[in-house]
Amino acid sequence: MQKLTELSSWKALEAHFEQIKDVHMRDLFEQDASQSESRFKKFSTQMDDILLDFSKNRINDETFRLLCDLAKEADVEQWRDQMYSGEPINISEFRPVLHTALRNRSNSPVYVDGENVMPKINRVLAQIRYFTERVRGGHLRGYSGHLITDVVNIGIGGSDLGPHVVCDSMKPYAQRGMNVHFVSNVDPTHLTEILKSVKPESTLFIISSKTFTTQETMLNAHSARQWFVELTGNEKAVARHFVAVTVNKKSATEFGILEENMFEFWDWVGGRYSLWSAIGLPIALYLGMDHFEELLDGAHAMDMHFKSAPIEKNMPVILALLGIWYNNFFDAQSHAVMAYNQYLRRLPAYLQQLDMESNGKTINREGERVDYLTGPIIWGETGSNCQHAFFQLFHQGTKPVPVDFLIPAQSKNPLGEQHCVLLSNYFAQTRALMRGKTEAEARAELEEAGYAADMIEEVLPHKIFEGNKPTNSILFKNLDPRTLGALLAMYEHKVFVQGVIWNINSFDQWGVEYGKQLASEIQQELAAREQTSSYDDSTNELINYCMSLKFSD
Repeated sequence: MQKLTELSSWKALEAHFEQIKDVHMRDLFEQDASQSESRFKKFSTQMDDILLDFSKNRINDETFRLLCDLAKEADVEQWRDQMYSGEPINISEFRPVLHTALRNRSNSPVYVDGENVMPKINRVLAQIRYFTERVRGGHLRGYSGHLITDVVNIGIGGSDLGPHVVCDSMKPYAQRGMNVHFVSNVDPTHLTEILKSVKPESTLFIISSKTFTTQETMLNAHSARQWFVELTGNEKAVARHFVAVTVNKKSATEFGILEENMFEFWDWVGGRYSLWSAIGLPIALYLGMDHFEELLDGAHAMDMHFKSAPIEKNMPVILALLGIWYNNFFDAQSHAVMAYNQYLRRLPAYLQQLDMESNGKTINREGERVDYLTGPIIWGETGSNCQHAFFQLFHQGTKPVPVDFLIPAQSKNPLGEQHCVLLSNYFAQTRALMRGKTEAEARAELEEAGYAADMIEEVLPHKIFEGNKPTNSILFKNLDPRTLGALLAMYEHKVFVQGVIWNINSFDQWGVEYGKQLASEIQQELAAREQTSSYDDSTNELINYCMSLKFSD
């Protein structure tokens, strides 16, 4: 591929940026008001009932055209088609990337090395349905005959964050009397605190590890097993209370898990894209298989939108291009996601892994170091809490932070006027960030409030807001499984498009692997309980000081 910064569309965007960088969105809205097509009509798109309004961005018709040209010149559509067709686009691990096949509700053939993988996917889905319906229906019980009331998922990374965000977001759809818990941290406190709230006779543990060797997961799994055996005194009962999502049948069998309770997934399923696979087992247990399939339906609908919608109306592509506009031209170092829905409180954590593990790269697909910014820092919180925490920086800070605002038009929990107040804050924040407040407006407010002339001059600078802060508004009718599936798939494809344009591989994570490698080496030093001099001076002294504290009387 031609170097990104040498593409004609990139050079055109650089020149255009110099022309528009100081233009205020207030003026853009006023200019577009006189045109035949409103700014909102030009800069919004829809998929099912999900509306994306991107009119409150620092763009005009020319900006948008040039950004779309960039997507075309970077071969986004070609790379997209290669992904859907099962080509090995994960170039450093020589693998296809086929999370879209996991939710291929059309059941059209998808080939990997000449084999249609849909029969395998359908077999595992049928296995999940059979198992979860037996548990939820009370036919598969604990060793002492108790109903299963608690599911503890033991995993980390994608084996935790994906199922966790879905289960948290879909609480209104959970089976009454069924609870789900997630253990990920190797810090023993995480597992210990969760085990305090469950009983062995009514708890089902899911061990989610493709290789059944993930250090954090297996340490937690063996500790949970030990807890279970000590309390029940029944080694054989492990088989009724532990299941595995893995391809390592031998190790799972040695652990005490029945082969019929092992759920398979494949090496073309990346960890952070795996909730659609058997990693979604806790989702199906908690919500029911029908709702899990509705989640898949929504993701598939977004897949079809991404595959067929023109770039100018393609929701994931538009979000990706706007992110590149701010990341690479306005030098925005981060991107914030504000979900005005308490059920979506885990969404920022999920998107952090999805985006930052995918596109936190410095090497392009040709093995060369890039000379431009790649993935931004992703962060966020739920509204309206966030307004009372860090929105001050958005409104009057010196750092540019593009923001996605998400909200359902309907609430699952209508209490008085509370959802109406939430909606009003949602709409007000994007308007305030776009418009700001001019000196004349601030002065008029102070005069109306009765401030003396000298006080007005003193306070006035602090009451001025520059505005011109970019936001995307994502609005949908209801937060249900289908809509959530579509939203998560939308962000997956956004990240993919940005990786294509930045010419990086979004599907490996060698930095994560390196950290694990070093941790394994240091673990042996700690086990020896001796002073070390194996590393740099800082690491040596930190280890030695820690050991002096840990093993002191």
